[in-house]
Amino acid sequence: MASHSKAGAALDALRADLTGDVFAPGDPGYDEARAFFDARADRRPAVIARCAHEADVVRAVRFARDLDLHIAVRGGGHGAAGPSPDHGALVVDLRRMHEVTVDPAAEAVRVEGGATMGRLDRATRPYGLATTGCRTSAVGVAGFVLGGGTGRLDRAFGLAVDGLIGVELVTADAERVHANPDENPELFWALHGGGGNFGIATALTLELRELPEFSVALLLYLPEYGREVVRAFREIITGGPDRLGGAVTYPTAGRPVYGALLTYAGGAADLRKLAQPLLALPHEAEPPGAGALLDVPPGLRAHWSAECVTGLPDELVDVFCARAEALPVPGGSWHMLFPLGGAVAAGPVQYPVPYRDAPWVVHPFARWADPADDERALAWVRDARAGVRPWSAGAVCLGLVGDEGPERVGAGLGAGNLLRLEKVKRAYDPDNVFRFNHNIKPV
Repeated sequence: MASHSKAGAALDALRADLTGDVFAPGDPGYDEARAFFDARADRRPAVIARCAHEADVVRAVRFARDLDLHIAVRGGGHGAAGPSPDHGALVVDLRRMHEVTVDPAAEAVRVEGGATMGRLDRATRPYGLATTGCRTSAVGVAGFVLGGGTGRLDRAFGLAVDGLIGVELVTADAERVHANPDENPELFWALHGGGGNFGIATALTLELRELPEFSVALLLYLPEYGREVVRAFREIITGGPDRLGGAVTYPTAGRPVYGALLTYAGGAADLRKLAQPLLALPHEAEPPGAGALLDVPPGLRAHWSAECVTGLPDELVDVFCARAEALPVPGGSWHMLFPLGGAVAAGPVQYPVPYRDAPWVVHPFARWADPADDERALAWVRDARAGVRPWSAGAVCLGLVGDEGPERVGAGLGAGNLLRLEKVKRAYDPDNVFRFNHNIKPV
């Protein structure tokens, strides 16, 4: 980092130039600004620049480069990827940049880099339009899309990144760049799964699809029915239309129960017919508010992972349920199983999103309050993933895993894509300024 006097003068200039807010250690608001979804992450960056618009982002990147700071980017703030930004890093906080602009005639939407899935859904819903959204509303759109994330409508519409029209990016040289199929096409390719490796996405443009009706059903079951529930859910999904999705979860908020969540791009009456095998099993309730089942407020300690699997035989069902019922309590943890297939598997194969052929995903997610439970919770996530590894598809959705090493990054991007991605990284970020992510090394 630069000398103290140079750094102080540069920080003063940044405070004067930015429309948004600037926080440094000791400033009022710094601790609140640095707080992260996972309470284990005690991140103390050198500076936090809460940008109000793209020009602020450009100015912040120039500040970081002048002082030889690495840059971390905060959109929604849920991501677990990569190492935490340390005292020698600048955090570019995009959460003030959250505008969502719908063009119903073009069936497209422009989403600023700090917008969350909840904000996107609220903007598109009045038009009867939607894009594949994450399963939790507080997740940032940009990180979710560019990381190749999977969501609640992807069996019907494909992965969200499959509907990417264009990206507005600020590079490591503080240059504003547009990426789309005609303009910087190699960068556009790399942004399909390569996440934040190449710059700061200040806005995305996404395709929208017609969704006049969307129905949700949630049924709760006592643990002794868990294996029957998973098998019934499996048969409903494999025999049902692509418009049908959902998940089986075993949450520990309150008393332990299995939850069978069905989502349907259509009417409630048709969904109820599809759900009959689950309705026929003894269930506790059909609670309202099923859409909020997977929303996870910040403030607790958290760790999660995922394994894409090649199928869902009864033996895997038994392993999934055994691991679920060993889940650490109390807390807001869950063990989840959800389907892919449909439009995910039928989507474009040219992009670095290699997990799209996997039919199912197992997703352990631990949340707890007491630091004394750290090892117990981390071990449960490791064991839950290890238990289903005999059925692993090899590829993984990087949006569902944290910092698990370069082999997992390769599994998430595809070994055959790595050299090409590394060359794009070299072109746009040769110094690896953007490294707090599922990092691609420049070559």
